[in-house]
Amino acid sequence: MPELSSLLTDLADEGEALDALVAPLSDLTVLTPAEGWTIAHQISHLAWTDRQALLAATDPSGFEKALAKAIEDPDGQVEAGAAEGTGEPPAALLERWRAGRRAMIDALAAVPEGTRLPWFGPPMKPASMATARLMETWAHGQDVADALGAVREPTARLRHVAHIGVRTRDFSYRIRGLEPPSEEFRVVLTAPDGGTWAWGSEDAAQSVSGPALDFCLLVTQRRNRADLALTATGPDAERWLDLAQAFAGPPGPGRPPAGGRS
Repeated sequence: MPELSSLLTDLADEGEALDALVAPLSDLTVLTPAEGWTIAHQISHLAWTDRQALLAATDPSGFEKALAKAIEDPDGQVEAGAAEGTGEPPAALLERWRAGRRAMIDALAAVPEGTRLPWFGPPMKPASMATARLMETWAHGQDVADALGAVREPTARLRHVAHIGVRTRDFSYRIRGLEPPSEEFRVVLTAPDGGTWAWGSEDAAQSVSGPALDFCLLVTQRRNRADLALTATGPDAERWLDLAQAFAGPPGPGRPPAGGRS
């Protein structure tokens, strides 16, 4: 995993990339592909989750109290966090999100090395927390881009998203009550610059390959597999592509196919 300082720079850059999309907007009520969520919901959700990460980094006992409340109604907490900003003026919501993400990044940078932060899933080191925040910022940024009809240029930051997608393979099975395969897969992705990103042994009998962007869209459930140029070799790898998710929590409904590959 890259050094924390490098990860935090990439996290900041991912936030700025999304900010460039929303900063010119005076109306955040445009619906996004996430059912019932406007752009305001997307930004408010990111602000809420960044605030939880800040709390985990600066007040672990306070976060544990928030976690206990969230366990009682996890879906309700997510929806409430997303709805927080929908009644705010757009400029106020955006400024709150900006201030929160800056505070979170500063807090993660100050966490002593080796510390594990409490979270809604297993405790995480600051580097893992930063990677997870980047993944979610990118994924919700995709929803905003789709709502605006904008096409984002893929960057090397996708490697962090892909890394989580690979690392959460077994979780994707277990969250559905399924037993993960005992053998690892080889994952080989084409990076935005034409290079190659790879995980797993070269001797693995089963594999997944394709564009890194497509893999990231799949594991964040921003595109249906039928619309992506991903290839699986082996029955277990084939099944994984129908289950893969890089985010914590129960499986989402995914997105319907847009007319791509069957």
